[in-house]
Amino acid sequence: MKAILVIADGMGDWPLKQLNGKTPLEAAEKPNLDFLAKHGICGIMDPLAPGIPPGSDVAHLAILGYNAKKVYTGRGALEAIGFGIEVLPGDICFRCNFATVDDNLTVIDRRAGRISTEDASKLAKDLEKIYLHDHPEAEITFRNTVQHRAILRIRAPSLSMMVSDSDPHGVGKKVLRVHSLKHTPEADKTARIVNEVLEKFHEVLKNHPVNEERVKKGLPPANIILCRGAGVLPKINPFPLKFGLRAAAVAVMPLVRGVCKVAGMRILDAPGATGGYDTDVISKAKTALEALENEDFVLIHVKATDLASHDAKIEKKIEMIEKVDRMVGYLIDNVNEEETYIAVTADHTTSSVLKEHTGDPVPVALWGPYVRTDDVEEYSERSCARGGLGRIRGRDLMHTIANMLGKMRKFGA
Repeated sequence: MKAILVIADGMGDWPLKQLNGKTPLEAAEKPNLDFLAKHGICGIMDPLAPGIPPGSDVAHLAILGYNAKKVYTGRGALEAIGFGIEVLPGDICFRCNFATVDDNLTVIDRRAGRISTEDASKLAKDLEKIYLHDHPEAEITFRNTVQHRAILRIRAPSLSMMVSDSDPHGVGKKVLRVHSLKHTPEADKTARIVNEVLEKFHEVLKNHPVNEERVKKGLPPANIILCRGAGVLPKINPFPLKFGLRAAAVAVMPLVRGVCKVAGMRILDAPGATGGYDTDVISKAKTALEALENEDFVLIHVKATDLASHDAKIEKKIEMIEKVDRMVGYLIDNVNEEETYIAVTADHTTSSVLKEHTGDPVPVALWGPYVRTDDVEEYSERSCARGGLGRIRGRDLMHTIANMLGKMRKFGA
């Protein structure tokens, strides 16, 4: 028995006035997702707990069956590992954004107009050339990933992840100075290093030729780096040992790749797959099916459903849900129905009203040869709530899948 788990990032949503009280899932044309719901078993899932908005990092850890409260050690290291940056014990990593500020360091755009990856790459090359006069012992690695996103790794003796963000998490607010969250020599030192790094980065960026050209074109300059989510190398029980399953993941975003990599899963690249609206979902499906020949479990992650909500682009979210539906249709048509399970869910709800993650549960559908089907006929937030799985936690989903694959050990005599 084998399984494919599809995670459409942020696919859950609220009922919207623009859609006459429907959610984007309810408004979308999704015959294949509805097929899974009608011929499978459904439920709703709290990635962490009811009412708690999860980050994508802890949500994916939970969905893979881990107790996120125990194993989570910050997002930065997961992003770095997922992008292929070496992370050693003692390294501190941050998730970063290229952003736009005015002369008073007030944030105008937290994503620098979603700067292109090409422009960000040019800027990133020059940021690694900085020299830290106050902390020459510190080794700085800075890499841009997709669009405005980037990773900062700091390597030096005696560091601590217990430092705050420089990102004020909103426009119209001033960039924050990083400070220690625990007044230890290690945290104080880390905060001083980060502040010096960010000041040097700003000096490089504010008059950089790439930004001068962007201003001429009417684009916001990427003149500052905002950092958040300090993290260190996590220690978790590898997924293949935890569940007895050979596992792989088809994912583009460094964060998801990082979570899956530290879990001991093989990371796969699909031609034409991106983190944006133009991603080739059929290529992702084909890559997963090829992997399933040798693996027992494959995770497929799709990002742009989440992007649409963060940008309040409701029609784009519907379009992406329909792309996910076509991908699921390809999987249904090409798996061995006698030995394969397909599960679909989201890692969290992203409200197109708030443009943020919320604590609402997300729909789950599980289809396969021996599921106890229920009366649900549509894949959506409200319909799946009536399903036979009931309301489960994120970490329950992988145990449910592993049980169907015959991999769960009996508890008790």
